[in-house]
Amino acid sequence: MPEGDVLRLTASRLHQALASTTLSRVDLRWPGVDDATLRDGRVTEVAAYGKHLLVRTDHGWTLRTHLRMEGSWHVARTGSDQARGRSPFVRAVLGNETWTAVGYRLGMLDLVRTRDEHTLLGHLGPDLLADDLAVDVDLVREHLLGDEPQTPVAEALLDQTRLAGIGTIYASESLFVARVHPWEPLANIPEEQLALVLSTARELMLRAVAEGLGARARLVHARVGRPCVRCGTAVTVRQARRPPFERPIFFCPRCQRGQGGWT
Repeated sequence: MPEGDVLRLTASRLHQALASTTLSRVDLRWPGVDDATLRDGRVTEVAAYGKHLLVRTDHGWTLRTHLRMEGSWHVARTGSDQARGRSPFVRAVLGNETWTAVGYRLGMLDLVRTRDEHTLLGHLGPDLLADDLAVDVDLVREHLLGDEPQTPVAEALLDQTRLAGIGTIYASESLFVARVHPWEPLANIPEEQLALVLSTARELMLRAVAEGLGARARLVHARVGRPCVRCGTAVTVRQARRPPFERPIFFCPRCQRGQGGWT
């Protein structure tokens, strides 16, 4: 599933193409959603919150989409073949005189009043890439520990209601950097170490946003069986969360041993 960096990059591209322009074409192929709500509206902003994209208009309406596992947005020159949106997998088309954004295989699509965005996003934790987010001990305590301090840290990081934007890549990479075992209960991890996990995930994602996805760290993610870059032990993988929401977490069983020595 795309993570916070992908959503930020997608939002930036859509903002460049659509912001401050009037939507001359709106084609929302989703049950119960009315195209006319956005038509002729002026896009004021395209933003990302965690793994959600928000297209806001001066009509006071917001189009929320979620990519889930396979979704994507593509921008093409209006009038080009790519902008026609003929594929059966197209779920949304937003166009102006110059550019057209086409959403493929989108996993969620909703139209709400901008003032009511909280009805769709209010259950989420803080966006790890928010400009004003201070990664500190208070945030760690409030949003990660919550009411379930025995939750394994990897599962807490993947829980968007605790903190929005982290997926399997940045959960694996940040835990590796901080030398934290993915299944260590939150209550066993010193607050400063949890803060390091969060700040590392944020820094790695911001680097990918600034430099492109080619700058993504790959210290352990998708390196199962290959030698750890620190100690040479073979990287392993386990599944976090229960089906059907399980996700792979990669780690070094030596560098990231649990407090009791278990791996």
